[in-house]
Amino acid sequence: MALKRLITSLLFSQLILGTAWPQADCSTRLTFQPVSKTNAIEWSKFPVFRFPFPVVYAGPRLGEAPFEPLRHGFSHLAQLTEVEAGTFTAAQRAVDYAGLAYGLNQPWETLESPWGNDLAAYQARWNQWLRDLSGGERDAQGRWKPRISLLSVDIERMHETDERILRLKADPQTPAEFRQLPDAEFVARYKRDLTALYAESLRYLRERADLSGVGITTYSDVPIRNTWFNVVGNTWQDWTTNVNRVNYLFRDAATGRFGGPFYDQLNFLSPSIYYYYDYPNPLAGDYLAYMLFQIEANRAWSAKPVFPYAWMRFHDCCGSHPKFIQPHMAEATAIFPFMAGARGLWLWEVPNFRDNQTPMAAYEHFVHGLYRLSQFADMFEGNYELVADTFGPELMDKRLPVWRGVFNQNKLLVAAQNPYAAEGQSTTLTVRYKTWETRITLTGREVYLCRFDLSLLGNPEPEPVQDLTVSPNPARNQVSIQFTSRSKETVDVELLNATGQVVRRQSLQTNPGPNRLDWHLLPLPAGLYIVRLRGERTQLSRKIILER
Repeated sequence: MALKRLITSLLFSQLILGTAWPQADCSTRLTFQPVSKTNAIEWSKFPVFRFPFPVVYAGPRLGEAPFEPLRHGFSHLAQLTEVEAGTFTAAQRAVDYAGLAYGLNQPWETLESPWGNDLAAYQARWNQWLRDLSGGERDAQGRWKPRISLLSVDIERMHETDERILRLKADPQTPAEFRQLPDAEFVARYKRDLTALYAESLRYLRERADLSGVGITTYSDVPIRNTWFNVVGNTWQDWTTNVNRVNYLFRDAATGRFGGPFYDQLNFLSPSIYYYYDYPNPLAGDYLAYMLFQIEANRAWSAKPVFPYAWMRFHDCCGSHPKFIQPHMAEATAIFPFMAGARGLWLWEVPNFRDNQTPMAAYEHFVHGLYRLSQFADMFEGNYELVADTFGPELMDKRLPVWRGVFNQNKLLVAAQNPYAAEGQSTTLTVRYKTWETRITLTGREVYLCRFDLSLLGNPEPEPVQDLTVSPNPARNQVSIQFTSRSKETVDVELLNATGQVVRRQSLQTNPGPNRLDWHLLPLPAGLYIVRLRGERTQLSRKIILER
């Protein structure tokens, strides 16, 4: 009995002190010498492995064996070699189409204007592209039959700000009927008509080709599309609840609500997570917070899968191009998107890219990251929970080390990195899941990836209030707020508008088991709202749409 008490005491002390119990099961790191010759990726130094998510390889093809990327974590090829072209399957092929709004010298291309375009000429161009992609093959309904499973359309022909849109009023190519409109009406008409043009292009592709089994996205046209410097300009709550932060392509022109005809054409969303600044630039360390922000902010607005675009070189905007990104950045780019909820990734490069000066070691570090994460593929099966405590704006503003978790079957997978650390610097970071926590130590900018078996502790204490639902959603005059409570507790039930203002609050004494509160919502205006429950140990929220 004394020995049992001693063991119990030691285990309790380890938990309180945040030591390594339960023991961490860490990913196997490969020891490899990064490629030193140019225009080569040495795939053979990595074992054959499968990755649990779709990952498109649109990187350089450098004379490797046929389908070699598909043996090392990638699921799709965007560029086929001559040998591969005769034997690929639709499930292995992804296509990035950059010619949708280019090549006809129309206002959409030259002015980024939705007006005065020859839509028939565009449709003829799109139809010819579909024909070429399908090799002339049609189905029984006369539609083209492309052998692909993923399609990304690169449009990028829009003015993002009202100021840029208003410049079109002074352009003689803008039809007079629009130039005569008051400024506010001009801007609103531009946004409505351009959104319709974006939607029409995808609608036409779907009409003319059998794309029933094809996932469709557009590059960087996502609900939250912002610049690097704008991340800290608003709070995380504002980014994820205020519809005015949403790109107008994703707002219905008639109601102002999230959605609309272009959004309806997309199967998944593809934000860009390209990086701008290389070390030792003081902004370089922001790359990880920026990546997570692009994924998590867009996930907050939409249930559609997020497949970000990544690039192994720096963006050409800010002085670091055309250098390859750093090894720790490449490895983190393969791991952290999926820890933040991405359901796929598109690794892009300029077609037929070659670099005769610098070896392409960044690609090998990316593959190494995929390999490390693939060792925990079971963590992403079935229903799993994403765990995070600090989001993009605060991470970037305070220059914080980063961790993300995935909880599944009483196991917690943790990825962590301090992108702001100096070489060899030691960083101690506290990782928490409900009532459990531990401290981990990072060295330099290493990418930490380990799993903890929390079943050794028994089930972590469940949240005191769970299973918050709000119905109907969208709502008109009344909503039913339902949740489950483990005990008696006083909570505040709040309704917040899209700017974060509390427009209704009610204190409620919960009872163990199911709880329900019915609210009449008249005379509140239509729009996006947040229902939030707050108690001493509780904070849950759900978005609702109010229609009129």
